[in-house]
Amino acid sequence: MDRGVNSEALQRLIALYPALAALPEAERADVIERDAQWLEVPAGTVLFEEGAPCRGFPMVLAGDVRVARGAPGGRRLELYRVAPGELCVVSASCLFGHAPLTAHGQAAEASELLVLSLAGFERWCAHEPFRRYVFGVFAERLADLMQLVEAVAFQRLDQRLAQALLGRGREVQATHQALADELGTVREIVSRLLARFERAGWVQLARERVVLVDARALRALAAGEPVPAR
Repeated sequence: MDRGVNSEALQRLIALYPALAALPEAERADVIERDAQWLEVPAGTVLFEEGAPCRGFPMVLAGDVRVARGAPGGRRLELYRVAPGELCVVSASCLFGHAPLTAHGQAAEASELLVLSLAGFERWCAHEPFRRYVFGVFAERLADLMQLVEAVAFQRLDQRLAQALLGRGREVQATHQALADELGTVREIVSRLLARFERAGWVQLARERVVLVDARALRALAAGEPVPAR
């Protein structure tokens, strides 16, 4: 749903993206009025499609956007998430290069966004503080993606699944398909690994959730160390 700007939303936007405070006030306001849309979307909304022209630059005020690449066999590999105050480097790179999108973006939960048009994005990037901020995020995302490439290339899938389960609390609310998407594999493999974890007494499986029973064993597996005997 597209809605108009209000002062409360504008204040939240500037608080989340402090680089906007360095823009000339008139320029910031004019871009928001003429070259941007405020959107509220439900979970599951596809915001942009892989291979399509990039029609906007999303800035997240609330919610979470999942950015992933697809494969011909239906597999998907999650590249990163865009949380409030973060930027989508896939959208930025395609706007800078005037090239098709190299991944797709989907709202992982109900989300609120400001979406800049190409003209609005270019107007703000003409100002050094905003441009420096965007390229700083590029550097951070590149480091994250290098770690992802290393994990996919060199780590066993059971290690990566253990890592994906840790750090989310005792109960992980996720379907087997969602975990497979995150790891870039297929649901059947994740289901088999989780069943193995359950037989070992490390987790307990329930509908759309995984309960961690032995986090110590999962941490050892994730680190590539011998799993301690129970």
